[in-house]
Amino acid sequence: MPKKQFPKIYAFIDSQNLNLGTRNDLFRGKKKIYSGWQLDFQKFRIYLKDKFRVSKAFIFIGKIKGNEELYKRLKSFEYELIFKPTTKDHEGKPKGNIDAELVLYSAAIEFPNYDKTVVVSGDGDFYCLYEYLVGKKKLLRIIIPNRLSESSLLREFHDYKTFLIRDKNKIIKERR
Repeated sequence: MPKKQFPKIYAFIDSQNLNLGTRNDLFRGKKKIYSGWQLDFQKFRIYLKDKFRVSKAFIFIGKIKGNEELYKRLKSFEYELIFKPTTKDHEGKPKGNIDAELVLYSAAIEFPNYDKTVVVSGDGDFYCLYEYLVGKKKLLRIIIPNRLSESSLLREFHDYKTFLIRDKNKIIKERR
């Protein structure tokens, strides 16, 4: 009997949206409506593999001097890192907008290499990418780090959404 062939599934991850979406507390006025938590990137890679059968996970991240150990760890967890040079914002914090790179990789460079894709971001800037992937029958899921900071532009993609908070216990970094 021939071995069952599974579709090749790639993940494209907006690292900043994922990290800040899970980590930051959210307030409405002075009332806290969401308590941030720290994502375990190793557990998250396993989660992608187990839940969605992701064979390749591209993480789009700003390149910052001094973060070499972080990049080494992410590679050891089987992420493929796509770097974006960073600039500084008005407060001197590093800024690296990865949107163009994520769209380029998912809709052009890697497009012929996968059957389905998972995009990790709650950002509405990817609306046209989602439309394109749905039209090409390649969008499997949109994983949204935080339901409370999800873009309203994603409403029409309801059938594709997965919210990380539902699986928080599987991917949270344990305090030591």
